[in-house]
Amino acid sequence: MQEVIVIGGGVVGLTSAWWLLEAGHKVTLLDRAPGVGTGTSYSNGGQLSYRYVSPLADAGVPAKALQWLFQEHGPLRFKPQFDAHQWRWLSAFLANCRADINRKTTEKLLQLGELSRQAMARLEPTVPLAEFQWRDAGKLVVYRNRKAFDAATAKSDSASTRQVWNAAECAAREPALAAMQDKLAGGIYNGGEAVADCYAFCVALAERIHAHPRFLGFIHGDVRRIQSDGGRVTGLATGAGIVEADAYVLAAGMQSRTLAAGAGIDLPLYPLKGYSLSAPIRSEDVAPEISVTDFERKVLYARIGDTLRVAAMVDMVGEDLNLDRARLASLTRQVQETMPRAADYTRITPWAGLRPATPSSAPIIGASPLKNLWLNVGHGPLGFTFACGSASLLADLVDGKAPPFALDGLTLSR
Repeated sequence: MQEVIVIGGGVVGLTSAWWLLEAGHKVTLLDRAPGVGTGTSYSNGGQLSYRYVSPLADAGVPAKALQWLFQEHGPLRFKPQFDAHQWRWLSAFLANCRADINRKTTEKLLQLGELSRQAMARLEPTVPLAEFQWRDAGKLVVYRNRKAFDAATAKSDSASTRQVWNAAECAAREPALAAMQDKLAGGIYNGGEAVADCYAFCVALAERIHAHPRFLGFIHGDVRRIQSDGGRVTGLATGAGIVEADAYVLAAGMQSRTLAAGAGIDLPLYPLKGYSLSAPIRSEDVAPEISVTDFERKVLYARIGDTLRVAAMVDMVGEDLNLDRARLASLTRQVQETMPRAADYTRITPWAGLRPATPSSAPIIGASPLKNLWLNVGHGPLGFTFACGSASLLADLVDGKAPPFALDGLTLSR
């Protein structure tokens, strides 16, 4: 049994804390925010996409990105900055934009996705699904472009849950798409994918963590420095003083990069800013029952309880959390055009979050150069999807157990 401090109170930090507690360790949770799940986990897309894990880096993406940059309402916005992190990340990202690398990364993420699905199921007796609006919605990726649709359907996929639908079938099985039926080439549906409220999950899991007999407490404080000596962490300098433990887990989103750098560790993370809209669903609305992804526009739609959650866009603008009115207005127009009767768009709540992404889109899980510092970072837009599986892997590694599959591509060494 070790005493472990987990740095980060988002979905990845909380699941890390829980799996370590269940593995027999004593755990302290530390976060700079007074409450859990109030950062990137707060109002994300809500999709648990265990099989749709397509990495952003792929062959052809650089050319598409150039097109998006010149589109007024494109899914990508890039603001060049005098920031070494930005340019190093972009260089590494471009190096990953190869079909063979994308294929290997996708295979690894599918393994992590399946592990996460199983881990979430094991957690259900402790955190009932109803507490965070979990629903087995299935996922439908719709395509406007015939060439893109044909290319997607041509890819081999042995999943028994996969179905290919034409435009009429998409609208018939998901009536919320009726207004855009004539704009669709078709769609690919996968069963077994879910939607849920990530923030509500964080709150529910935090309650169980606080009640756990081995939980040592929650520290509200900003970590200023990771202190180390002799290749080991000796303590954390925080606003609440020096805190010490046997081992430490870094799971603090984008703050992880800064903290690691202070300890001499280079984490290849960059914040991909994303936006979401939440709108209440009225009785007369035709909201999507299936989780929908608009492939070309990179817009996600999920019904979470009585709320429509829409998430979209990648802004490479550094650590800027301001709500860009033009981007939000553009997204709102696209949503109203695509699903005009899905929710009450006069009562939209906007949000923006920084998704800590690696150049390959694969998270970093496991050991660091410091013997007692562990990493669980870089999940990008799939933090909720991968959180339980990543935490399960981390707990095994801390205990010296062999992981259920090879972790090449998922470690800091890559």
